[in-house]
Amino acid sequence: MRLLLDTHALIWFMEGSGRFPARMKALIENEAERTFVSAASAWEIATKHRLGKLAGVEPLITDFSGELERGGLYDLPIGIRHASLAGTMPPDHKDPFDRILCAQALVEDLVLVSADKALDAFGVIRLWDAA
Repeated sequence: MRLLLDTHALIWFMEGSGRFPARMKALIENEAERTFVSAASAWEIATKHRLGKLAGVEPLITDFSGELERGGLYDLPIGIRHASLAGTMPPDHKDPFDRILCAQALVEDLVLVSADKALDAFGVIRLWDAA
């Protein structure tokens, strides 16, 4: 199974937060073929940190690529197909970061790891097990 981490899932996974389900952590570390992180997540984290809306992410801000590598994660650039789909797909969901993540999951046939049930409306396969 190939996974794509939503931004909040990435942050919680990297910081070892109890909000990130143990089953998801085990899946990423032991069973996933590859786990990807979108360039959109780097953009979102840096933007929210700059605006003072996201604290505790300094390691990601300082060395995003290095942190991904140390976490065994792979970067996923944003391509034309991703951007085109994100801009045209319904529903009327305003968050551009969510839209691009969902488009990437669909185009690249990835399972999106996210607690956000609203993303189901995009037709992605979303995985989150809080139990």
